Amino acid sequence: MKNKKMVLWVALIVMAIIPVYAQQYDSEKDFQIDWDKNVKDGVIISKYIGAKREVRIPPSIQNNPVTGIGELAFGDCINLTSVTIPNSVTIIGTAAFGDCTKLTRITIPDSVTIIGYSAFIRCTGLTSITIPNSVTIIWDRAFEGCTGLTSITLPDSVKWISDGAFSGCTKLTSINIPNRVTVIGDEAFSGCTKLTSITIPNSTTRIGDRAFAGCTSLTSITIPNSVTEFFGRDAFAGCTSLTSAIINSVTPIDSGAFTDCINLNRVIIGSGVYRIGASFKGCNNLTSVTIPDSVTSIGDGAFYSCTSLTSITFEGNIASYNFSENWNSTFSDDLRDKYLASDGGPGTYKRFAGGNVWKKQ
Repeated sequence: MKNKKMVLWVALIVMAIIPVYAQQYDSEKDFQIDWDKNVKDGVIISKYIGAKREVRIPPSIQNNPVTGIGELAFGDCINLTSVTIPNSVTIIGTAAFGDCTKLTRITIPDSVTIIGYSAFIRCTGLTSITIPNSVTIIWDRAFEGCTGLTSITLPDSVKWISDGAFSGCTKLTSINIPNRVTVIGDEAFSGCTKLTSITIPNSTTRIGDRAFAGCTSLTSITIPNSVTEFFGRDAFAGCTSLTSAIINSVTPIDSGAFTDCINLNRVIIGSGVYRIGASFKGCNNLTSVTIPDSVTSIGDGAFYSCTSLTSITFEGNIASYNFSENWNSTFSDDLRDKYLASDGGPGTYKRFAGGNVWKKQ
């Protein structure tokens, strides 16, 4: 008798669980699947064919664990507003949610290790996103063009922010880059026009081309001395609100790094910098600059059109500088011919009367 009661209770519990499970996750019929070549018995969602606005992905389909969301699986689901991803998923594939313009909420579990290329590109309805602590790389263009995104939480696990990862996120005001990030890729934050502050950690060794170009609200930046591998071309070009730049890196300041930063008036170049390219063209609010003795080369147009520049301090012996042959776009005639063409020695050179007359102090 007791055994019969026990069997009855178990049956009742199972019957109660089944409808709860059905309510918690969407029907398996709403998803097309492929086998996961990297996980035994795992399946990848290849296409969502349902019609719901709020989607809850089941952790298993046909008794096989759902391990990934495939390329374009939800691409162009223009009415999709919410997605819950189960803890079984490890990979969000290329453009998996690309152009889901009404998507406002997505839950990414700690099981996810890879957020793929363009995974959320142009998801203009997303306002905030939390990346789980399991992710180490934000791949190329992952959140490019997410124009509604105002807040991003990056975990300490992230080591690499790839090319264009947050490019064109025009409402993003601030972001905390974790202390383990070594690479900030090309155009990683370009065009983030509301970004007012950013801290580059001491772990970063590479800042890519145009990484922060067009961040027109950015007011100050410090480049740490950990940046030894690359400080990219046009990295901060067109940052028109930038007033202060402290450069402690031990790499060249590459061409166009601060081009057209029209309000830049304070620049500190650290003793690790050994070459200045055409880096400060159009910085017409820059009044003075000190060039450390570590610098051995100054390129064409380094300070071209810096019309307010009236004081230059050379800490090293001028004869040791490798000036480019075309000086015309680097320094004005009087400074070049009178002092820099000969051994003027270390010192401060000032321009008077708003013209090309320079005197050594």
